[in-house]
Amino acid sequence: MTVSDVAKAVPIGDSRQMRNATIASVLGWSLDLFDLFILLYVAPVVGALFFPSTNPALSLAAVYASFAVTLLMRPVGSAIFGHYADVHGRKGAMLVAIVGVGLSTAVFGLLPTIQQVGIIAPIVFLILRLVQGIFVGGVVASTHTIGTESVPEKWRGAMSGLVGSGGAGIGALLASIVFLITSSVFPGELFAQWGWRFMFFSGLISSLLGWFIFKNLEESPFFKQLQAQKAMNKAKVTLSPVKTLFSSEYRGILLLNLLITFGGGAGYYLTSGYLPSFLKVVNAIPNNISSLILMGASVSGFISAVLVGGLSEKIGRKTTFILVGICAAIALPLLYLGMAKTTDVTQITLYALSIAFVGNAGIAPVLIFLNERFPTPLRASGTGLSWNIGFALGGMMPTFVSLASAGPAQIPMSLAIFAFVIFMIYLIGAFIVPETKGNLR
Repeated sequence: MTVSDVAKAVPIGDSRQMRNATIASVLGWSLDLFDLFILLYVAPVVGALFFPSTNPALSLAAVYASFAVTLLMRPVGSAIFGHYADVHGRKGAMLVAIVGVGLSTAVFGLLPTIQQVGIIAPIVFLILRLVQGIFVGGVVASTHTIGTESVPEKWRGAMSGLVGSGGAGIGALLASIVFLITSSVFPGELFAQWGWRFMFFSGLISSLLGWFIFKNLEESPFFKQLQAQKAMNKAKVTLSPVKTLFSSEYRGILLLNLLITFGGGAGYYLTSGYLPSFLKVVNAIPNNISSLILMGASVSGFISAVLVGGLSEKIGRKTTFILVGICAAIALPLLYLGMAKTTDVTQITLYALSIAFVGNAGIAPVLIFLNERFPTPLRASGTGLSWNIGFALGGMMPTFVSLASAGPAQIPMSLAIFAFVIFMIYLIGAFIVPETKGNLR
């Protein structure tokens, strides 16, 4: 295909490129979330080893604060890797970022605890979280663009759910499987001694898989078209995508996006993200049973993501946001409180599946919505920054929930109140933002 042909072609990849881009986007984000979910699954143990307190809720809050630290660095990663993805291509940014996340995750398994080296332990732990956050931000900038840029318009909504929320579900499922295996190999007190370290060591798996998946990936057809147009001097060269995003032309768009990404991100971390701790601290479910429940919740979240993402292609992004926001604001408080009151494992499982379904529905259309808000020369940076800033703010909510709770018994009510307020903010954004369906050009 000549440069002229590429410049004139409709930017849709061939079947092989679409297949590979879909796999890369979904698995890239899955492996990224797998690495992050490892911490959530071992949060109570890590809290005792690195942030000990006589109040378990405070130790848990400290772990979630370290999780929020990673999220705060994600915008930095998006700025760095998003710039590279917009100027030089999605593939290279994705490859370096995903390998970096896996390697930094594995290093956590080597860290000494506070009993071994004192205050140095939590300090080194937090520094490593900062490094990990930069790489995580880079993964978003590439995985959240190349998939939707590579499929026909009618599949973009489903792709959004498949990558943004479904990928998270797969990542949580993988973490649940590793948690189940590790809990079986290191039962009881052995898990607190050695099992948590092997959970982190599994991050090496994501680095290896990421390398093999992404090294032969082709660029998206949108980026190819942009490069061809630049070669023919038919496209404006954007030397600094991030600087352009904060100009008067795009600053308002970026800020408005945050209402949706903050609400969706906070809703996700208070549902799928908080479930591992809720099952252990509130319901007192054993690790082996908890891992099975979490595996089911991951599947529920995956189904929700694809269904709701596809729905946005039928009724529009805006209407989907509004419907999901109303449902979540009503359903989540009731689900949290109901789950806390029961001791029946079957009922707890049903509540967990429902919470994961609703939480993942909130972010299913977000990815494609953000893609449609920015042109190709700014898309990776714009999507990455909008997603990561919103999710960084949203990722702080589990910390505040734990801090607002005097003890484990108060966590369900705190979650109910936070979920309601957060999805009210989400709804405000849903009513204000424009309809973007069909704007990816």
